[in-house]
Amino acid sequence: MPSPTLPRRLGLAGSAPLALLALAGLVLTACGSDSGSGSSTKVAVTAGDDSCEVASTELASGSTTFAVTNEGSKVTELYVYGAADGAFTKVVSEVENIGPGTSRDLTVDLAAGTYELACKPGQKGDGIRSTVTVTGSGGGTSSASEEGYDAEIELTVDASGLSGLDGQTATTGERIEFKLDNETDGTRTLEVLDPTGTVAAEFDVPAGKDGEAIVALADAGDWTVKVEGGPTDLESTLTVRNPSP
Repeated sequence: MPSPTLPRRLGLAGSAPLALLALAGLVLTACGSDSGSGSSTKVAVTAGDDSCEVASTELASGSTTFAVTNEGSKVTELYVYGAADGAFTKVVSEVENIGPGTSRDLTVDLAAGTYELACKPGQKGDGIRSTVTVTGSGGGTSSASEEGYDAEIELTVDASGLSGLDGQTATTGERIEFKLDNETDGTRTLEVLDPTGTVAAEFDVPAGKDGEAIVALADAGDWTVKVEGGPTDLESTLTVRNPSP
């Protein structure tokens, strides 16, 4: 566990017991709480509009809390990615909607391995990434957990139409997060339909906002992604294939 960062000199004027209690509070904040599965490491992450500073990139396996502070002017989010097929695309966990000047925590149980952290100013794109190495025994999330997912598809709807699915493919069994950025002047509804036409996910996105849903791709074939609520419905196709033998 990284050592807590403390001031070089501590003013102990006044009541000594009160000063010692304050010092104890600093230590507890840095170290986190001790649960049944072991103590939690706390790592500060400072996010900006074009930066993502991670206090420590060498971690022990087990519970880690990334304490994210947004010092930029845009809403940001933090993702923890695991490796899949040689690329860091598997989303282990995430925390979203971290407004300018605010802080949020993301706690994740990491097994030994290599991960990437990504701050995403504006909540778009691949993010500003840092490689994190986890060593030791224990920890339970070396791949996407039940709350995680295998990949994300970022869609945008604006006056020119629906974009983001061109050239995208997926594999049966994957869990995909569909995220819609609504850049129109009205509420839009995103529907994801399986090859039989059954609605697998549906959600509304107000004008100027974004929304998302995780969909498990159970069947091979052409899945339809539809945006409703505008002058005309907009559709695109995601081809889902069975895994290669």
